[in-house]
Amino acid sequence: MKKLPVSLALAALFATPLAMAKTVDVVASFTVLADIVKQVGGDHVNVKSLVGPNGDPHTFEPTPQDSQALAKADLVFVSGLGLEGWMDRLVSASGYRGEPVVASTGVTTRSMDEDGKTVTDPHAWNSMQNGVIYTTNVMNALVKADPEDAPAIRQRGQKYIQQLQALDSWAKTAFDAVPADKRKVLTSHDAFGYFGQRYGVTFLAPVGFSTEAEASASNVGSLINQLKQQHIHRYFIENQTDPRLVKQIASATGAEPGGELYPEALSTASGPAATYQAAFKHNVNAMLKSMR
Repeated sequence: MKKLPVSLALAALFATPLAMAKTVDVVASFTVLADIVKQVGGDHVNVKSLVGPNGDPHTFEPTPQDSQALAKADLVFVSGLGLEGWMDRLVSASGYRGEPVVASTGVTTRSMDEDGKTVTDPHAWNSMQNGVIYTTNVMNALVKADPEDAPAIRQRGQKYIQQLQALDSWAKTAFDAVPADKRKVLTSHDAFGYFGQRYGVTFLAPVGFSTEAEASASNVGSLINQLKQQHIHRYFIENQTDPRLVKQIASATGAEPGGELYPEALSTASGPAATYQAAFKHNVNAMLKSMR
């Protein structure tokens, strides 16, 4: 049999895999979701997050470049539950022909009354138990979009799910060790409801589910009285919101700063919350430190 030159043999060896390899172009609504997609998809995805690091997904205003990114995307992921009020308009303007994948599908939602209306809490990912649901939905959507790489995507997805489950167990154990009367935290807005429900932490905030809401003077006054009565001595700012109101409330109650939390936006790559897992660990450790 005639032997091929080494260079041709190598080219023939790698030609087929390279031809079959596919990179799925993905647009995710915000950084937490974008990171989940990256962790599951690995080299098989190219991910753009519309809302950038330290950005507020409630008040985000899309640009023409965002519309162009959607037009070219193979998949679009949103968290859903009312978080991205701007997404429907962006999808229509972009001409994106698919249906965005709603990562929160399957989550048991919680709600509250705001100004006489029942509003769904959109911050489901802050419970790591829900993070597993997000990851499963992301994994299934990527497998459907890229069946050739399905085994690799499923392997990465299952490994990532195991890591999230370990974090969930760690957080539950850590908070269970803290007396219930000390598991109370003041934050800028009500973004940790699912977290509190899962890990037994009570959160107080002057503003509801959306950072676009405004706190009334009566609500702020009631909150100050509650903080004093319950002896809550620590407050946290959030990386994506204006800290002035929560600082004013803390000043009126004598509460001391507990640090910065990352409820709905990751930090930059050099920051302490560059990934979903890192943000969760940071938030848990910061709260635990303030409770001890």
